[in-house]
Amino acid sequence: MSTASKTSVLAAFSLSAVAAGFVTVLVGFASSAVIVFQAARSLGATQAEIGSWMWALGLGMGVTCIGLSLRWRMPVVTAWSTPGAAMLVGAAAAAPLSDAIGAFVLSALLGTLAGFSGLFERAMRRVPLSLASGMLAGVLLRFGLDVFVAMQTQLALALTMFVVYLVGRRLFARYAVIATLLCGLAVAAAGGSMHWQDVHLELARPLFTVPTLSWSAVFGIALPLFVVTMASQNVPGVAVARASGYALPVSPAIGWIGVANTLLAPFGAYALNLAAITAAICMGREAHEDPARRYVAAVSAGAFYVLVGLFGATVAALFGAFPKELVMAIAGIALLGTIGGSLATALKEEREREAALVTFLVTASGLTLAGIGSAFWGLLAGAVVVLALRRPAQA
Repeated sequence: MSTASKTSVLAAFSLSAVAAGFVTVLVGFASSAVIVFQAARSLGATQAEIGSWMWALGLGMGVTCIGLSLRWRMPVVTAWSTPGAAMLVGAAAAAPLSDAIGAFVLSALLGTLAGFSGLFERAMRRVPLSLASGMLAGVLLRFGLDVFVAMQTQLALALTMFVVYLVGRRLFARYAVIATLLCGLAVAAAGGSMHWQDVHLELARPLFTVPTLSWSAVFGIALPLFVVTMASQNVPGVAVARASGYALPVSPAIGWIGVANTLLAPFGAYALNLAAITAAICMGREAHEDPARRYVAAVSAGAFYVLVGLFGATVAALFGAFPKELVMAIAGIALLGTIGGSLATALKEEREREAALVTFLVTASGLTLAGIGSAFWGLLAGAVVVLALRRPAQA
């Protein structure tokens, strides 16, 4: 990296971006790590091998977040495939671990090909911005609702955090989320809701598994994992970037994520992809008022993900020490601005308003068919409405 680029990164640095990066990792890890652990156990992975999975996934997410965000000076956030992990829990029980690892490698290679060939990007260019924004709002809706759902069980904690956020938005907007998080931690600690007893410092160690492959692993794991990851993760990931105003170089992004995934798959990185929900945290106003400086949030998230990888077991226990209501509240609060902006963009064009609304409703419904999540079906439903209501061209 040149001196000029180093200076520009330092100039773009802000505490609000670092906080957004931390919240990104907190939400991503706390919301789905248990599913990844279940997937590893369903394949017969030992505790040491599960530690290797966390090492590989954390390192893969960290390196791609940092590298791609610095390369393009925009927030590029990657994640593990949560739908892919859920699929593995049920579909991979009969497969030996080495066959599953071989399937991970094949799935990652297919993702690399879909990226660098441009096939995936050409398909995504056909998605209208209004539908992408409606999908984003639908994906994030439940997180906004969770701020108030958390008040049912932890009223003092969630309500105090919400009030601090409102005061922060009025008096110190850039640091409102930081103040909200610190306040939540203080209230949780004072109320005895933090569980530190299971936190112990422990390094994760990478364990290489020689990949093998069988026809059952190809058709039962590799191909479904590839389809689910592309449809349920990368499609909304690209849509989030577009809805947030970033011209993400889709083909190289998907391609390089696939390369990292391929190299780390033998260590347990079953599927890496563009993030959607957590990416929205780094791409929103809470990360920084200036969109050109929000990439620091993704770089910070990458650094935290590397720590997750290096100290997998410790970080799992650390995030597990936080009460779930704190995680629910901080995630929803950090995404309020993005939800509002997405709804405004989705409903702006009157001729696409109904299609965007259908996209939003289907996505928000949580509909899952054939193992593919509601974000994909929301976009598909919106596209059908666009075609159905399109007026024929005048002769």
